[in-house]
Amino acid sequence: MNRMSRPEHITQTYLAFIDQHLADILSGAAAEMLELNEIAAELHISRNHLSDTIKAYTGHHPCFFYDQKILDIAKTLLRGSAHSVADIARMLTYDPSNFSKFFKKFEGKTPGMFRKEAAQV
Repeated sequence: MNRMSRPEHITQTYLAFIDQHLADILSGAAAEMLELNEIAAELHISRNHLSDTIKAYTGHHPCFFYDQKILDIAKTLLRGSAHSVADIARMLTYDPSNFSKFFKKFEGKTPGMFRKEAAQV
């Protein structure tokens, strides 16, 4: 039997937790994005231990994965829904202006530009 190492277990548990949390956000079952310290508490470990373990195991801070999953959801919604950018921002618990800044920081373009380019493909 192939057992997971503790760092692998923590990482996999964290990733599964944020997947479920983001699904809860989109369904309306959760009203706010959780902070990293809140997620760590839900996983019954300290924030520092969560951060240090995931960083050592993957080379990335836990926020990297959280941000990437939020971006993936946003891109899917921008490509495949008629929701306005502001509605998508609110669905993801962002103020529309902050969402545009967040999106542009990672994608190098605004959500509106991304949607326009995606529609041309």
